[in-house]
Amino acid sequence: MSTTPTKTTVTPRIAVLAIQGDYDAHAAALRDAGAETVLVRKPEELATIDGLIIPGGESTTFLKFLARDGFLNALQDFVRQKPTFGTCAGCILLAKEVRNPPQESLAVLDATVERNAYGRQIDSAILEAETGLAGGPLEMVFIRAPRIVKTGPAVEVLALRDGFPVLIRQGHILAATFHPELSSDRRVHRLFVDLVRAARQ
Repeated sequence: MSTTPTKTTVTPRIAVLAIQGDYDAHAAALRDAGAETVLVRKPEELATIDGLIIPGGESTTFLKFLARDGFLNALQDFVRQKPTFGTCAGCILLAKEVRNPPQESLAVLDATVERNAYGRQIDSAILEAETGLAGGPLEMVFIRAPRIVKTGPAVEVLALRDGFPVLIRQGHILAATFHPELSSDRRVHRLFVDLVRAARQ
């Protein structure tokens, strides 16, 4: 009988910021991708997690909520140190520069983002495209999506739409202008879970 120890897989504890957006869908996707999931609504809850998803919604509403109880400062400190994934409005909040119109952000991701760049709700779309992820074309659900118009040298572009980045990574930070939680394809969430797992180890 072999006495070689078996390698155990770390199960990361990843939270979804549950202020608005489809945070339950993100939580389900994270569970499918192998993470323990929780919902956070208070700044002190950030201390108990290994990674965080900031979901879609309305970025100005996010900012108003986060302005209470020092949440914005606590979130900024968290994002600088631990893996964070922003989708749609979450991508806007992470960006260093926001346009159309300009607004405050966490300014941790070296990217410039234009809000509502693809038009109104009626201009939403479901597309498939090749990406930097293995497994063939990825389904991407765009809803009043922002556009990433500029990225810094440390940013890796993983997917494009019409020549503009829609999925990017900068170290421990991941951002998408689409909604991977609304697709049955879990590759983007698995990528984030792997980022969190690697950061823990």
